[in-house]
Formats: sequence, C-alpha cells, structure tokens
Amino acid sequence: MKEALPSVWEALQVKVDRMIRQIGAKSPHVAKADGIYDDMRIDWWTSGFWPGILWIMYDMTGKEHYKDAAWSWDEQFEKKMIEANNYHHDVGFQFLPTAVIKYKLTGDQDAMRRGLFAANFLAGRFNLAGRFLRAWNQDKIGWSIVDSSMNLSLLFWAAEETADPRFAQIGRAHANTVVDRFIREDGSVNHILSFDPGSGEFIESLGGQGAGPQSSWSRGQAWALHGMANTYRFTGDVNYLRASQRVAHYFLACLPDDQVAHWDFRADESPVGIPRDTSAAACAASGLLELADAVPSAEGALYRRAAERILFSLTQSYATWDQPEHEAILIEGTGNFPASQNIDVSLIYGDYYYVEAIAKLLGWKNRIF
Repeated sequence: MKEALPSVWEALQVKVDRMIRQIGAKSPHVAKADGIYDDMRIDWWTSGFWPGILWIMYDMTGKEHYKDAAWSWDEQFEKKMIEANNYHHDVGFQFLPTAVIKYKLTGDQDAMRRGLFAANFLAGRFNLAGRFLRAWNQDKIGWSIVDSSMNLSLLFWAAEETADPRFAQIGRAHANTVVDRFIREDGSVNHILSFDPGSGEFIESLGGQGAGPQSSWSRGQAWALHGMANTYRFTGDVNYLRASQRVAHYFLACLPDDQVAHWDFRADESPVGIPRDTSAAACAASGLLELADAVPSAEGALYRRAAERILFSLTQSYATWDQPEHEAILIEGTGNFPASQNIDVSLIYGDYYYVEAIAKLLGWKNRIF
C-alpha cells in the first residue's frame, strides 16, 4: 500500500473534486446501483461525513475550494438545532467533522461555540444511574448503542477546550460501560443494550443491526475498536487501549481472505452469500492506525500492516476510480441487513473513513474522532 499511496491520493483528489460538482448542496447517505447519492434531511445522523471529507482534503492540500465547500455545514446544523429536529446521540458524527475541525483548522469562534453547544447536548443525554449515553429519542429511554463510542471524542474535546472536567467525566463513564457491558470477553461486541432508565439496571442485549442479540455486527466492532482507541488517545487510560486491542484482534481474526469484513461475523450463510460491509472495513482500518500510533513500534507495525492490507483491498477491488459518473468512493457497503435496508450500496461514512485512513497513512495529525 505504501508504494501506491501517492497515486491513490492523486486519484482521491480527482474523485472528491468531481463529487463536489455532483453532490452540490445534497446531504448524502446512500448511493444505490445508479451511483447517485441521496439527499437526507440536515439532522440525519450521517450529515457530517461529506463535509468531513472536504475538511480533511483542505487540511491535507491547503486548497481553498475544499474549505469553501465545507464552510457552511455547521451553520446549517446550528439553525436546525433551534427548530423541531431529531438530533440524538450521534451529534458527534455531525459536529466533530464540521464545527470542531473547522475551529481547529481556522480558529473560527462560531465553530467553537457550535461544537461546545453540541457537546452540552450530548452530555445532557447521560443517564447517571446506568452510566450510559441514551440512544435515539421517543420511547427508547433506556437504550444505549456501541456506535456512541465514536461520539465520545466530542466530550473529550470539549473538556480540553473549556477545562471543564464534567465532559470528560461523562465520556469516561460511558466508555467504562462500553468496556464492561458492550465488549464481550472474546472481543466481539453487542450493538444495543437495554437498561432500566430509573435504576440503571442492565436488562438485555438486543440484536439491532446485527444478525441477533449474540451476533457480531462488523460495523459495531469497528465503532468499538476505533472509539476505544480514540478514548485512549484522549485519556491515556490503558484499559481503553486494551479494550480496543481485544476488539481489533477479534475483528482481524474474522476477516475473509480479501480482508474486507462481512456485515456480521456470525451471520448464517445465505443463498447469495454473506454481503460485505466496506464501511466497517474502512472504519476499522482507521481505528487500527490509531492503535498503531498508540503502542510500541514493533506491535504498532502489526496494526499498521493490517490496516494497509484492508485499505489495499478496498482500493483495488471496491472503489469507483473507473466510474466517473458514480458519486461515491466505495461500493459494497451494508447499512441495515436485518431490516433489508441499503444492502450492496455506497455509504458516505464508508467514504469518510476511507479518506480519513488514507490521510493518516500520509501523516494527517488533526484528529477529530
């Protein structure tokens, strides 16, 4: 992969430049067989990933057209915050790759304010009795999901920015619940856990987007791997590092020959096989690169090589370099298999984590997740 990086980066710039023209003002989530990204509402959980790609490209290249295309997204999010909306546990996915990175790269004070506003919103979802961040809205009062491992960076950033420890205290409390409850002894993970919202008592594991309550949904594995590695970077607490490593070792042991994860590592074979999920592969590769930076050089090199193998496979076999009309970077993502939603599609968060991981291989340091 190392030898191919310059040409991959050049191809990515050509691809993202074309995506800017094709996507325009859309808030993309899924591109199906026609290769055309949809346009979701601004408070949909994936709305931060496209501008996140643009900010990484700006940081890596200094080219103003990336900044120009990314600039207004956090403003749009803020406007939606004061209207009827459906923001929830995933505000980290929305404000980290927009407001927070915008502030880090440009010093924009409004962006900082918006990021802190989102951090306060996320902190307000903390259930003190159960020590977890509540998932979703409406009646799911006692639910929590492994995806929130990735949103904790918003709280740790806010703690550093304000010197207010309450953000980090909440982040660590939820991270401890991830380690104690979500990550199983063998390194597989639960997707959704249910707690009594009053007493905080654990009730049960729910299948969620995996094949069942005790299955191993690969994107959930990637969220935990990457999220706990991020939490270690912010806290220096080795318990989170070991948790991330445990998930990483399980993830790598389950990969098929081409190194791109199936949608669930414990799914039963179907007549058409078990679909891949390139978004899980890309997110895990980026998380493995976090681990590579976190541990001693010899061990870290193992994680780096594993990430490079995944990224090489994605680059060679799952990308749309020869399809200029296609608005996405990666194909063969799986959104929600149990609900028969978005199977064998392109997913904007898969594209984001692919760009993030390639940028890390090239030395990108302005981490936001």
